[in-house]
Amino acid sequence: MLTFGQVNGFLKAKGKTIVDGNGKTFILRGMGLGGWMLQEGYMLRIGAIGQQHRIRQKIAELIGNEKTDRFYDAWLKNHTTKRDIDSLAAWGFNSIRLPMHYGLYTLPVEAEPVPGQNTWLPKGFAITDSLLAWCKVNHMYLILDLHATPGGQGNDLNISDRDPSRPSLWESEANQGKTIALWRKLAERYAGDPAIGGYDIINEPNWGFEDPQDVRGTKEKTNKPLRTLMMRITAAIREVDTTHIIIVEGNGFGNNYNGIFPLWDDNMVLSFHKYGNFNTRASIRNFLDWQDKYNVPLWLGESGENSNTWFTQAIQLVESNNIGWCWWPLKKMGISNPLEIKVTPSYQLLLDYWLKNGPKPSVPAAEAALDELLQNIKMENNICHKEVVDAMFRQVASAEAIPFKPHWIKNGSVVAAVDYDLGRNGSAYLDNDTARYQYVSPPIRTTGNRGAAYRNDGVDIQKDSLGYSVFSIEEGEWLQYTVNVTDPGTYTVVFSFSPSGDNGRLSLLSGGRPLAGNIPVSGQSVEIKHIYLKAGLNRLKVIAVKGGFVFREMRFVRN
Repeated sequence: MLTFGQVNGFLKAKGKTIVDGNGKTFILRGMGLGGWMLQEGYMLRIGAIGQQHRIRQKIAELIGNEKTDRFYDAWLKNHTTKRDIDSLAAWGFNSIRLPMHYGLYTLPVEAEPVPGQNTWLPKGFAITDSLLAWCKVNHMYLILDLHATPGGQGNDLNISDRDPSRPSLWESEANQGKTIALWRKLAERYAGDPAIGGYDIINEPNWGFEDPQDVRGTKEKTNKPLRTLMMRITAAIREVDTTHIIIVEGNGFGNNYNGIFPLWDDNMVLSFHKYGNFNTRASIRNFLDWQDKYNVPLWLGESGENSNTWFTQAIQLVESNNIGWCWWPLKKMGISNPLEIKVTPSYQLLLDYWLKNGPKPSVPAAEAALDELLQNIKMENNICHKEVVDAMFRQVASAEAIPFKPHWIKNGSVVAAVDYDLGRNGSAYLDNDTARYQYVSPPIRTTGNRGAAYRNDGVDIQKDSLGYSVFSIEEGEWLQYTVNVTDPGTYTVVFSFSPSGDNGRLSLLSGGRPLAGNIPVSGQSVEIKHIYLKAGLNRLKVIAVKGGFVFREMRFVRN
């Protein structure tokens, strides 16, 4: 029985599985805290700017260096708090992956007062200690992930905040030495703490060692510099910590393990990252083969950035093979994560300026926008996407559709089109385009929610001046609404639409029983009369017999 603040002992690699302190198989179900210690431009809708150091420069150009320093102090304080971790635990997550920026723990090589020495900064360690304490309260494991190494570990500059005008991790022995020293320092600090789940020593290397033209590192055959550095890091860790799991990632964003074997430690886990490909056994076949050949556990150390349908299928795939997972990220500007940071009009002014679509804001306007952003990154001000969490847990095990929100039906009740049931495609709704598959061959041009608004399902939802609506409706697609009728009897159901270029047709069913069929959609509303609704739960299904209309809401008028 766990007591307050405990986990089930140190995690350990045992054969092809990860086990807890009791020797039982432990499936990691985690979330990565991307955007906290390390900003990536796409999370803030400024992907064209990219790296954190460039974002910082843009902010400093508007409000000055001193206020920029204060902004980043507040960012670290507000972005992720105990409230975030408490919520993750309540939702079912049992682990956290912390993407660390080395610059919060030590100075860059070129800034060291004494060349070759390491200045340790208290800020990063203090933040890590606080996060670890929050994890312990919630019986969660914390995995430390060096996301931005000294010099940067790849040609995808945003991932590691790399400055290409300076030597990379692979071009500088000093950067490698600092990386090794940082891991030794971390391991020394946390050696005896079972709440640390493991050390993810280099995130997503992407580098052409043999062929500089192989900028993503996906074609490298030997990866000798990567293997050598990971062995040196491991040796440094083992000088002070012989207990914790060491997690390794291959080249090519964690997936190219050519030349990495044989492994050099008996408590290691292979991490792989999976984005935008099919959720079939074939998609992870090479990793399963390595697991069998080298008798080593696997961990899907990073995944996400897709639709709920894709999430459910990916988690079903890996868990059916006793592989744990960690999603990415907890929050950003966008709908494909549990928490969404709002884009406000004031922040849009900054975006317009930075992306060359608008004038430079005044200093007071920029300060106000950034102050508002600092408030909006707090969890209490985020938009919570419960459908994302539902897809990652309940829908993995159950095909049952449940209400997205309560719908109590009496005279005058309105049900928004976008508030269809919560559940899998084919159970709560049917949409012909449910996910993005950008990393398959030949490419499949699908997007999931084409409007990228409100919900992360396959249903296409857009936002305009009137609110949210379902659009791009295709023939055969449908939406289900579980309603609770408090005033049973006969109703007129008034469907509201937005004008569109094509007139469609719809049918209305209840519990699979037709109530009205092949109704023409014309103008901005259609009335379907003499619809009897029984007391209690009714499952209404709106089917597009012919698509092409934009659906806003249903209003129920008692006859």
